[in-house]
Amino acid sequence: MGYYFGVNKINFDWKNYNPKLSVVAKEPPAQLSAVDFSSFWKVWQKLESNYYDKTKLNSQKMLNGAISGMVASLDDPFTVYLPPVQNDNFKQGLAGQFQGIGAELGLKDQKIIVISPLNGSPAQKAGIKAGDSILAVNGGSAANLTLSQAVEKIRGPKGTTVTLTVSHKDENSSKDIKIVRDVITVKSVETWIKKGKDIDSIELGKQFADSEIAYIRLSQFGDNTNSEWLSAVNDLNLSLSSQKNVKGVVFDMRNNPGGYLSDAVFIASEFLKEGATVVIEEEAAGKTTLKANRRGLLIDTPLIVLINKGSASASEIVAGALRDNNRAQLIGETSFGKGTIQQAEDLGGGAGLHVTIAKWLTPNQIWVDGKGLTPDIEINLDSKRPERDLQLEKAVEELIK
Repeated sequence: MGYYFGVNKINFDWKNYNPKLSVVAKEPPAQLSAVDFSSFWKVWQKLESNYYDKTKLNSQKMLNGAISGMVASLDDPFTVYLPPVQNDNFKQGLAGQFQGIGAELGLKDQKIIVISPLNGSPAQKAGIKAGDSILAVNGGSAANLTLSQAVEKIRGPKGTTVTLTVSHKDENSSKDIKIVRDVITVKSVETWIKKGKDIDSIELGKQFADSEIAYIRLSQFGDNTNSEWLSAVNDLNLSLSSQKNVKGVVFDMRNNPGGYLSDAVFIASEFLKEGATVVIEEEAAGKTTLKANRRGLLIDTPLIVLINKGSASASEIVAGALRDNNRAQLIGETSFGKGTIQQAEDLGGGAGLHVTIAKWLTPNQIWVDGKGLTPDIEINLDSKRPERDLQLEKAVEELIK
């Protein structure tokens, strides 16, 4: 039913709350010719005739609801219909700038959860953490919201306030957190080279004080990621060539919610020899193996990868590829566990559809969906000592020892 409305042009004329409906291009696609729409039209007519509050009969919302309901029947939280506003919000996020609180959301166990707050975002500053469950938005329950509906309610103009009722992971209580929205600019890549004694929160002892470590932080896989990555890594490689005391690279993908599959292959290729398997795409027609497809600059540099429960999708693809190719150890926490691939399609009029087209496997044919990647060395952050990054400390220790 939803598909029928999505591919045919529907015209509505509402005057004085006396709805008039005309359907253009009535014939459905051949494969849907046996679908009986009579019950749908009966329900629509009953609502028009009998619903007590005619101001609530919004034709566009009813149409969007019909399409969303069809998509939701698949019970796949990542196959979603996005009305124009929600689709625009999604595209803005990948483009690297939007107005909101700066948190990547997901659906898990039928709950709206925070995959990761962006570094320096209003959400992070207010105390939102990866793994938080969002129970309500401005006092309204989030229990029956789709992911796109939750995003639409939480985003808003710079300077406005939204109140989220959240439950932190492994806690039974909930609390209200007020967040002032802002313009969120997401820079995908951050790099530095520092001596052990100069790294914030590192307490490794005097024996490591003069050992140098290179660091790459990748926050998402978006529209500008590849160009930002090339610029940053080219500069970093020049520094590595001139500084002989660098022990290795810490590659930080904590709280990276993912993004484009092609970007995951591009980033993994920086550390793997050409032709090495990055990811296996499995769909109904069979399996497709995607391999490292360019000459990387860091294929021989000692490497540690940091992940946590906010590392999802494309970041899990890269982390899994580097470990399965014996290229890196994983340190941190078990990752989010999103093992499917979506294709984004524009439907016209600003709306979009994300369809799960395949699942992905690591080079060792491990499916992480719902399970995540378990790190080789599991280290949790200490909430009583937030000034120390114990995961980064362990990564540095492993590279230096």
